[in-house]
Amino acid sequence: MDNLREILLDCGFSFKKQFGQNFISDTNLLKSIVTLSGVDKNTTVLEIGCGAGTLTRELSAAAKKVIAFEIDTKLQPVLARTLSGLENVEVVFRDFLKADLPTLEKELGEYTVVANLPYYITSPLILRFVEEAENIRSLTVMVQDDVARRLCAEADCPEYGAITAAVARRATAKIVKAVPRKMFYPVPNVDSAVVRLDFEKDRIPVKSVRLYRETVRAAFLSRRKTLENNLINAFSLSREQAQSILRQAQIPEKARGETLSPQMLAKLADILYCSMS
Repeated sequence: MDNLREILLDCGFSFKKQFGQNFISDTNLLKSIVTLSGVDKNTTVLEIGCGAGTLTRELSAAAKKVIAFEIDTKLQPVLARTLSGLENVEVVFRDFLKADLPTLEKELGEYTVVANLPYYITSPLILRFVEEAENIRSLTVMVQDDVARRLCAEADCPEYGAITAAVARRATAKIVKAVPRKMFYPVPNVDSAVVRLDFEKDRIPVKSVRLYRETVRAAFLSRRKTLENNLINAFSLSREQAQSILRQAQIPEKARGETLSPQMLAKLADILYCSMS
C-alpha cells in the first residue's frame, strides 16, 4: 500500500474534528491489534469507524469476512485505494449508532468487533453492544487511556463507575496493549490503550436487565451521597424501605455505590425487583 499521507493528500482528504479522526499507519501496531483480537480465518469481523482502512486491511488478511462501517463519505476515494483488491471486505457508509443491530446480526451470525474507535462515540457504542447485541463474541477496541482504565476498574477505586458495572454484567474487560499518542496521524492530545471485552452468556445473571441498569445508575447518581439516599431518590422509596432493602442485600447502611462490585449491584437489583413486583 502507498504511503498513507500521500494517499490522503492525493485524494484531497481533510480531517474532521467532529468525527474524531486519528488514523494508524504503523504496520506492526496494526498486526498486533489483529493478533490480540483473536481473529482467524473462521471469524466474521465488524469494524466501526474504518477511517483510512489501514486496520481494515490487516483484518482482511486474517479474517473470513470484514464488514466495516464509516460515517465520513469523503473517505470513499481513500478506501477505494487502501482496500483495493480485498474481496472479503464490505464498507458501509453510514453512522453505526443509527444502524438496525438486530437486522445486522442476522446477516453476520456470530461475530467479533474490532475497531480504532472515534473517541466521541466510545461509551455509547460499547454500551450498545453490551445492552443490545446477541451474537457478539468479543470486542477489541482502541480507546483513550482513561476510558480503558474505567472499563477494567475494580470496585471502590476512582476509575470505577457506571460503565464498568454495565460492561461487567456481560463481559470481562482487560487492557491488552498501551498505545502512545505518537502512533496516530494526526497526533491526538492523549495516549490510548487497546481493550478486549470477552462476552460470556449469563456472566452475571439478573432477574431484570432494566432493574440492573437502573440500580447501577442509582448507585453512581451522586458519589457524595450514600447508596441509601441515592436509592430513595432514584426509586421513590421511603427511608425505611431503602434501609430494609440494604439489609436484605447485606450492604452496610452508610455504604456508597462505588464500593459495590457488579455482583453486589446485581444482588441489590434482584432484591429491588422482588420488592417492586
